[in-house]
Amino acid sequence: MRWRLCLLGTVFLVGLAGMPPVTADATTRWPSVTQQVRGVTEPVDLLVDKWGVPHIYARNTPDVFLAQGFGAARDRIFQMDLWRRKGLGLLSEVLGESFAEQDRAARLFLYRKDMTQEWAKYGPEGKLAATRFAEGVNAYVDFLAANPAALPEEFRKLGYSPARWSAEDVVRIRAHGLSQNLRSEVSRAKIACAGGIEADRYRVRLEPAHSPPVPAGLDPCALPDDVTRVFTLATGGLDFSAGANVADPLVEAPEGSNAWVVGTNRSSTGRPVLASDPHRALPAPALRYVSHLNAPGLDVIGAGEPFAPGISLGHNEVSGFSLTISAMDQEDLYVYELDPADPSRYRYGGGWEKFTTVTERIPLREGGAREVVLQFTRHGPVIKTDTAGNRAYAVRAAWLEPGMSPYYGSLKHLRAKNFGEFKQSVDTWGAPGLNHVYANTSGEIGMAVGGLAPRRTGYDGLLPVPGDGRYDWNGFIPASELPRVHNPANGLVVTANEYNGTTPGVGYEWSNAARYQRINEVLGSKPRSTPADSATLQNDQLSLQARRLVTLLQPLSSTDPAVAEALSLLKSWNGVLDAGSAPAMLFEVWFMWHLGPNFLFSVLPPAVAGAIFLPDQAVLMDAMENPDRYFGAGGAAARDQLLLRTLGTALADAKRRGGADPAQWQWGGLHQVTFAHPLAPKVDQATAARWNAGPVPIGGSWHTVNSSVYSPVDYQGLAGPSFRMVLDVGNWDAAQMINAPGQSGDPNSPGYEAMTEKWRTGKYVPLVYSREAVERNTVLSIRLVPKP
Repeated sequence: MRWRLCLLGTVFLVGLAGMPPVTADATTRWPSVTQQVRGVTEPVDLLVDKWGVPHIYARNTPDVFLAQGFGAARDRIFQMDLWRRKGLGLLSEVLGESFAEQDRAARLFLYRKDMTQEWAKYGPEGKLAATRFAEGVNAYVDFLAANPAALPEEFRKLGYSPARWSAEDVVRIRAHGLSQNLRSEVSRAKIACAGGIEADRYRVRLEPAHSPPVPAGLDPCALPDDVTRVFTLATGGLDFSAGANVADPLVEAPEGSNAWVVGTNRSSTGRPVLASDPHRALPAPALRYVSHLNAPGLDVIGAGEPFAPGISLGHNEVSGFSLTISAMDQEDLYVYELDPADPSRYRYGGGWEKFTTVTERIPLREGGAREVVLQFTRHGPVIKTDTAGNRAYAVRAAWLEPGMSPYYGSLKHLRAKNFGEFKQSVDTWGAPGLNHVYANTSGEIGMAVGGLAPRRTGYDGLLPVPGDGRYDWNGFIPASELPRVHNPANGLVVTANEYNGTTPGVGYEWSNAARYQRINEVLGSKPRSTPADSATLQNDQLSLQARRLVTLLQPLSSTDPAVAEALSLLKSWNGVLDAGSAPAMLFEVWFMWHLGPNFLFSVLPPAVAGAIFLPDQAVLMDAMENPDRYFGAGGAAARDQLLLRTLGTALADAKRRGGADPAQWQWGGLHQVTFAHPLAPKVDQATAARWNAGPVPIGGSWHTVNSSVYSPVDYQGLAGPSFRMVLDVGNWDAAQMINAPGQSGDPNSPGYEAMTEKWRTGKYVPLVYSREAVERNTVLSIRLVPKP
């Protein structure tokens, strides 16, 4: 492992820009470094363990947040700088004018309301934590400025240095909140135009069951094809291979999570077991950053966003907490009629209102600046003006309200000691909508939904609506009306983004319930469950869809050799989507690319089927098990013909992809994930290979517990369990986690992808907590002291 040495006066600063050695003998003293930092009021110790986790011991709360910013920047400064620049609309300053359109889009979705209200929403520590965190980041930026040899490789490749932060940078950026509602509104409108709104039930199953009406005054056929382009530029990823990126909607897929708690009456340890694995994009460096914050009155460890203070998944000395996405509908697309005599005005109520206009200058790497005009209606930012159609389109988003910075609300429950205190914190949570899971050392377990959910009167939020005042929000649903679970009699709390009978109007578009069902199936079968059982379950790859479809295949036969061969492969298969499985490969090729699309073309007009492309998997399974509802009288015969016909084409497809001999097939040979560095497309092949982690062959699928959302085009992984954690609540040093590909953001450090193989094989590393366990595993000590 590389050690970077920078002479600061008489002190050699060791390892500040990279991971420390992981081979240090735990029986000896570890290397120690002292660094003067402006803003630190008393000495702070960062003890870095052999897995790259900084354990921060401060003598006061302000210093612990400053040290968290310093520690995060030490490991992730390029990732953090890129996030800040993308969010604030400052990419063009260092990447060039080709990113100006993306910068403009990002600026539309910055928080622009009163900052006093904003800080107040996060409680008494909200502004303090962000201010001190930014000071810590800046201390490391200053260190790099004074020691250019320590500048991470990415900055040197691009020819710039990281910028300094302000506290406002932490909370003003809003476009990373994981909301999908607006895009779905537009997709539904396009299907309504192609063949009638009733066909949309094949694209997504609504829960509770609901038939959305087309709002009065909306022409779904009038929406421009690129109406969501600016929104996607602001909220999507950053693609250096194509300049300003617009994600392909074909390969966009929902991100989700699993979390559960096993209560004391079902736990082998007599303590609750809390398990958490959020399913997010899988980049390099890792999406999450693990740290430990210790100060008087505060002792919390776990994972959070590297660019913000606090912990969102972890535990303090009493309570464990985690989260999953709740499909809360927090967005609407508004359509406005422009004044024919003055296109700077739009119709509202009985008259016309002026757009609010903001002019800003985007600095360019090439020199100078590009002037851009941002427009806003009373509802929110304008993302499209269609002059020819005399229309404008704007977004209203709950996450643009005060206190909605994604995940920043977790600051409030860092000290929660019981479910009541935890619930009070969740009651003020803003964005994204989340199911917050809880357990403590007294045996309390529970779940509380948090998020700012609009109250809509007279419409459902499932389609774009006219912006003339008929479809304004009627405030927000009170937190007291959102679901709560506390100490359930069955001793289980499970959430996997499924519909949970939530408050009417909160949302309709929930994740497939297969993960939820499988988790309950496994946990419910065990009178006493161990923490190891939860770790095994997090890596479970049994597909309920596969198990159900294989049952339907059992009575079928065919004289067609290809179909017979496919049937032979699948009939004896156990439904587990293991990376080394040949039947798993055939099943996923069949289910995703052949059975699903062909089902749509069997029951819908071609124009509508083509617009949907992939059916909702719950709808597809319902059609296979209840064919008369979809195919009419004699539906079972039509269903069987569809199954057999598509099996034959799927086998031929699988042979093209995996070779003529099915014995050589492996699902992981086709289905892989690369933890991709954002700069990889801009560098030479050898550097890209060093900066990317992978490709890694993996198992699972969209709706296995070990979730792997993949592109239906090439089966490459898009999202999955980027972080896994299992807590034996109260036995904190027995906690386990994995944070793939690794804690470090330095591609030259083994810590950069040190956890990738363990992640692939379902293994974990300790998440040590007690001071004794931390010191036993420390490999580097960094002491921050006040700078005179």
